[in-house]
Amino acid sequence: MKSLTLTLATAALALASLAGVALADDTKAPAGGAAMEKCYGVAMAGKNDCKAGAGTTCAGSAKKDYDGMHWKNVPAGTCTSIKTPHGMGSLTPMKS
Repeated sequence: MKSLTLTLATAALALASLAGVALADDTKAPAGGAAMEKCYGVAMAGKNDCKAGAGTTCAGSAKKDYDGMHWKNVPAGTCTSIKTPHGMGSLTPMKS
């Protein structure tokens, strides 16, 4: 019984650490060194980057184009200059 408990505890710990990696901040610079920032309202359906709020999972969960709760990583300083049919990109979540 102790062996089963230890195995389950180890599996739970492994899953928790993987979840932490998946939820890590995605604004770090890519290998090329350019800084990135989250830009809300510019992602196409199914093309958003990670977590986008309540009721979503992660990358690819956007159901519609330019949803203000979903974001894409873009080069730092460019977000608010990205024009969409709904206005400009935003550094903070927006109502869609």
